[in-house]
Amino acid sequence: MAPIKLNVIKPSVNNMTVRVFLRAANLDFIEHDVYGQTRSAEYLARCPSHLTPMIEMSDLPRGALWESCAIMQYLCNKHGIDDFYPKDPEKRAMIDSAMFYLIGTFYPHLARATYPILRFPQYPGEVGYSEADHDAKEQARKAAADALAEPLEVFHTFYMSGKPFIGGDKPSIADIRLAATLEFLEAIDYPLPAWATTYIETMERSLGTAYSEPAADVRGYVDYVKAQRQEELTGTA
Repeated sequence: MAPIKLNVIKPSVNNMTVRVFLRAANLDFIEHDVYGQTRSAEYLARCPSHLTPMIEMSDLPRGALWESCAIMQYLCNKHGIDDFYPKDPEKRAMIDSAMFYLIGTFYPHLARATYPILRFPQYPGEVGYSEADHDAKEQARKAAADALAEPLEVFHTFYMSGKPFIGGDKPSIADIRLAATLEFLEAIDYPLPAWATTYIETMERSLGTAYSEPAADVRGYVDYVKAQRQEELTGTA
């Protein structure tokens, strides 16, 4: 079977998710860094959404698949990877729910809170994308950061409910998605609750280099952006 072709932009936590998963699942893949290439005619011909992560496999109806959670679900189904995505309908329902809750509720707040600092493009229609002045944009960013606490606690009290992971006693694909997402909060020095700090540390210990190697790219970018921001604020650039 031909290896999976994985197209990524390394500083992204969405991309980190699939990079961790493929390593942890021991799947055969080739990784391509497509930074600066996603709007090219060649890339758009394969991926009209111009998104990453994106996998290319001849078995797929259109040869390509994007969205990190969909990629993990597909590959677990295709390769029977039950450790990360149990076949039991009830366990799978909780994992699916956690991922959809993250994408639909938690991540929009996180993007509004962190993207301006990370210098990622803002979403059209958002205050950060508008012609509003700096103070108004910063007020909106802080409001989004303040809104993170409630959905974050839902993962702890509902989805984990006394267990170390959403998957129970071992990580699931929902845990990979959540842990990777939390990495961006370092960009705004977000005061993670103690359980969340322990959760990330436990994920990294559990998955080893499968987690730490992709995480290093995200952490390196976050550190770079924070250093640049500090230089701008202090005038030491």
